[in-house]
Amino acid sequence: MTQTDFSTILPITVLTAWASLLLLADLFLPRERKGWTALLAALGLALTMGITLAQSGSEPAPGFGGMIVRDGFSTFLNVLFLLTGLLGIALSYGYNHRMNIERGEYYPLMLFSVVGMLLMAQATNLIVVFLALELLSFPLYVMSAFAYPKLESEEAGVKYFLLGAFASGFVVYGIALVFGATGSTALASIFAVSSSGAANLPLLLAGAGLILVGFGFKVAAVPFHMWTPDVYQGAPTSVTAFMAAGAKAAGVAGLLRVFGMAFPTLAADLSPVMAILAALTMILGNLIAIAQTDIKRMLAYSSIAQAGYILMAFAPAGNENLRAISIAAALFYLVAYTLASFGSWGVVIALEKAEDQGLQIADYAGLGKKYPLLGAAMTVFMLSLTGLPPTLGLVGKIYLFRAALEGGLVWLAVVGVVTSLISAFYYLRVVVNMFMREGNPQVEREWWLELTIGATAVMTVVVSLFPAPLFDWAQQAIMKLF
Repeated sequence: MTQTDFSTILPITVLTAWASLLLLADLFLPRERKGWTALLAALGLALTMGITLAQSGSEPAPGFGGMIVRDGFSTFLNVLFLLTGLLGIALSYGYNHRMNIERGEYYPLMLFSVVGMLLMAQATNLIVVFLALELLSFPLYVMSAFAYPKLESEEAGVKYFLLGAFASGFVVYGIALVFGATGSTALASIFAVSSSGAANLPLLLAGAGLILVGFGFKVAAVPFHMWTPDVYQGAPTSVTAFMAAGAKAAGVAGLLRVFGMAFPTLAADLSPVMAILAALTMILGNLIAIAQTDIKRMLAYSSIAQAGYILMAFAPAGNENLRAISIAAALFYLVAYTLASFGSWGVVIALEKAEDQGLQIADYAGLGKKYPLLGAAMTVFMLSLTGLPPTLGLVGKIYLFRAALEGGLVWLAVVGVVTSLISAFYYLRVVVNMFMREGNPQVEREWWLELTIGATAVMTVVVSLFPAPLFDWAQQAIMKLF
């Protein structure tokens, strides 16, 4: 391994070593001190974040024979992944203790999942993409069943594992077909062969379609979304929060890297498929969310709908002039969704009690009156997910709708606007319950939890007032991707 190779994977190496040492350190911590693993895990993520930022701004640095790369795209996403890890720990710290699931292996598993996300952002070879996909997924399978012996949690873990393994099979088969069509698994080589006309086009299209199915499962796009409501509801809420933002962002990262670098020549053929997937995902996710009375299931279908908005960015990718701005819009919206998602799940954790108490939307009655700041924060998150001012979600949707309109996909932009109006019904229903109905909700007062909710709410509003720096960073991140 050369010095360049080591530099390229330095953040991944540091976090992997930290997670491994943390797993060993847990053996020496008494049961009543298991919370220390959370602080140590957060320290490891913060150290990795510092290394990632210190390496930013440099020229793209490929490593290991071009199988991975450190560039602006990976830096942007790695910062986002590390942030999801930090927020996930903050939400888990008090919740796990309260629900009596505070076990030392929880945080190392989370760190290993983040390692898989980092590797996904840097992968430039389909073999590494598959390894990253499995590395980020397997810890989540275990974490979903972490509330053992609770049957719903065990069921969530088994469902996620079985369907995840099924989706991984599609990815492997797709990689095999792409290799058969081009003779390579390197993204740059696949692009070179396909653009020269030497590839077997039907085989290449079939392989790309199967890979799309695998990533469609990871981002919970229709019709690969069936696992989402049951897993989100059955898993511990702290795990659901981390999974809803982190796993979805990692799936989008894989889609952007693979389809941006390897299959741009197929963009014209895949663009209609992406547009239909995005439309179906937005429509189904929002319509079914209306009927939900459980807040976790409502947010699960909400996350499906949010995947549809993100997939809008792939639809105009057939237009080479719009590819960069549409992908930048997807990265921007990922940040907006991550903040609103973690914040809203934080409020859910604050109200949740043992035996699944406090998880009905009706349980939020009176929250805004009794806890005005918490109610205001939840209102911000609901407005952002809807796409209303003054929130980052509005700005993100404007960028996505603009990309669709400039790509000539007026019908898709109309679907996006109409489904956003539909989503206002169930998002604002939570706000109505909080401020316009009488109730006496009991909230768990935890310092880390309150800090996370407050910070994400403030960032959702403040960044929306000054969105240009974030969007410029997103544009610079994909400048040399294609």
